[in-house]
Amino acid sequence: MSAQLQELPRIRRMGHADLDEVVAIEREVFLFPWTRGNFSDSVDSGYHCLVLEQDGRLFGYGVMIIGPEEAHLLTLSIAAAAQRKGWGERLLRHFIHVAREQHARSMFLDVRESNHVAARLYERIGFKQIARRKDYYPAMGGREDSLVMELVF
Repeated sequence: MSAQLQELPRIRRMGHADLDEVVAIEREVFLFPWTRGNFSDSVDSGYHCLVLEQDGRLFGYGVMIIGPEEAHLLTLSIAAAAQRKGWGERLLRHFIHVAREQHARSMFLDVRESNHVAARLYERIGFKQIARRKDYYPAMGGREDSLVMELVF
């Protein structure tokens, strides 16, 4: 009998060697993706750039910046094949833990008005909508509003 052990998924820091896989996921799930340069700059700037990895393959990532007393989640995504399995929530909760460890008192994020699945996840975790940014995101045929959400620790 032959059984292969599968590595448990883990969250680790993103490095430059991860950028091809990160950009591939980004292009798979977003119509208006971040560029490789956006991710490279985030890594170089010391932002909290994390990836979800299993058996040497990336299937999720996120980028967060922490300033005095507040954190801003800039992006978070899960590969299409791994969505709706709780991985986005797991990664988000990890970012929340990191923000708290760094003494942030709150976390902010923007979500597309049309992204109801993500907005419901954020609300379930405790985020509250505090504002709307008009025409914040590029969209097919124009622009789309952002919902600004905050989680107070």
